[in-house]
Amino acid sequence: MVSECSPSASPFMDTIEAAGFLKISPRTLEKQRVIGGGPRFRKFGSRVLYALTDLQAWADQRTFANTSEVQEVKSEVRR
Repeated sequence: MVSECSPSASPFMDTIEAAGFLKISPRTLEKQRVIGGGPRFRKFGSRVLYALTDLQAWADQRTFANTSEVQEVKSEVRR
């Protein structure tokens, strides 16, 4: 007998689920896949999936103590 995993038990999320987890627009994730700067993703055929661990790691990298730290990161990315 094959047991089916419920969606909540899966370590992977599609774009809409990942965007909901991060509280951002799915379109933002789509843009970041093209231009870079977003969380790591996986391709399975035409499907794009995000691992929960990658989403958490990406979010954890965006922790700042003040707004000037954010500006420093943005200027480094533009170089």
